[in-house]
Formats: sequence, C-alpha cells, structure tokens
Amino acid sequence: MNLVEARNLPRHVGIIMDGNGRWAELRGEPREAGHKAGSAAVRRIVRVCRRLGVEALTLYAFSEQNWARPQNEVDALMGLLREFLMSERCEILENDIRLVAIGDISRLPEPVRDVLDPLRKASATNRQMTLALALSYGAREEIAAAARELAMEAVAGRLDPEAIDGELLAARLPSLSVGEPDLIIRTGGEQRLSNFLLYGAAYAELSFTERLWPDFTEDDLFAAIAAYQQRVRAAEPAAEGGGADELARANGALGAGRPWRAREVASHTGSRTGV
Repeated sequence: MNLVEARNLPRHVGIIMDGNGRWAELRGEPREAGHKAGSAAVRRIVRVCRRLGVEALTLYAFSEQNWARPQNEVDALMGLLREFLMSERCEILENDIRLVAIGDISRLPEPVRDVLDPLRKASATNRQMTLALALSYGAREEIAAAARELAMEAVAGRLDPEAIDGELLAARLPSLSVGEPDLIIRTGGEQRLSNFLLYGAAYAELSFTERLWPDFTEDDLFAAIAAYQQRVRAAEPAAEGGGADELARANGALGAGRPWRAREVASHTGSRTGV
C-alpha cells in the first residue's frame, strides 16, 4: 500500500489478463488449470481495486478472437466464467459493486447468460465500483458496430451525417460507459493492446509486465499505479502557469463531460509532457 498515493489514483483501470496458458504449460498442467488460477487472480485484484478506491475496472476476460481456440478450452473458460459469477455474486452485491459486460454477449452460452444477466440487473444501482467484464469483445468490432448504427440512422434520415463526430461515436461505444481508461495494464510480456479498448485508450497510460496473469499480485498492481502516478505528476502544469481548475483536471477530475488527461492539460500550458 505504501507504493500508492491517495492523490492521482487512476479512476479507470483496464487489464489485459495474459499468460494463463503459459503459466499452466510451465508447470506441465493443462491450459484449463492456468485459467482456473487466473480466475483466482481476478478475485484478488478486484478486491484490491475496490479497497484502493479505483472507480472502474475493465477486465479483458474473453476476446472475440478467443472463439477460435480449441472447443475444450472455450468450454472450460465458459465454465470458469459461470463459476466465478456464481461464487462472487454475494461479494459483488454486498460491496456495492456494479457489474457490467461489454462485447457480443449474445454469443455466450445460455448457462453463462443465465447467471450473468440477473447479476447485472441486481447490481445496476451499486455505486462503490464498476466491474466491467469484456466478454466476446473486440474493440474493432465495437467501433464497426457503432459506425453501422450511425450510418443506419443517417440513411433513415434521423441523423445528419455532418453531425457525426468523435463525441457522437464515443457515445455509442459500450466500453466507454464507464469512461475512458486512465491506465491499461498488460501481463504476460507482450507489449500490444490486442484489440482492447482501442478508442478509449487514445490517452491512456500503458503498463506492461512479464508477470503471467495467475501470478499477478497486489504488489504488481501497486507498482503499476505508482508508475502511473509518477507520469501524471511529471505532466502536471506548473502551479504558477496553471491555476486551480487546470491542476484539478490534471489530477484526474472530470471536466467538460469527460476525463481530462494530464498530458492534454499540460499541452495547453506549455509544460513538457514527454510525448
């Protein structure tokens, strides 16, 4: 805990949970064992984020491309997802956590939706933290679906094509219902976003670690957040050139209906941002 300051906490954290399969293979176990260990890591990190005061946590649980994996692995993942939702229902509700899901939920097996949908509904008014599960999710697919929706409205005469801008498109993206991510963490050693929150990640800070997801601990999370806080502090405008409003925005406050990024504020004040 001493690594993380209360000031400059990321409001919204996204995590690409990579490395379950390799974790199992290194131990001579089936990949399903890695996914089960990864589920325990989810439980651990959700609890830490709630304790820290992170307002929203989006977890890349199952991508649109994951449907191409071997059927036995997909079945195991769906079974673990159902088990997780059932086992965590009480904790989610008792701790005032709102559960949402983004992605093509219609592709999920009925036994998963039978557990997921009631929990989303039961937790809809919770406000302590939002847990967003990216399930059958792909950012390119999400953007394409939003573009189709806008195009259909324009063709039907309900929308002036000239009115379509970034703000209007963003309003149609379910992944942005909890706001743009401030920090995106990827475990497992790869250094790419892999079709995760592409639109919202435009100004997110990125953190990559070699740690495989089942081994990701609260200390790893603290280290990623501490590094994020150092970057935000470095990008803050000088007090004499900024002013209280701009400093508040640089610290992650909401302004003009969306999160301000420290680097955006700094760019208006002439401060060096490093990008």
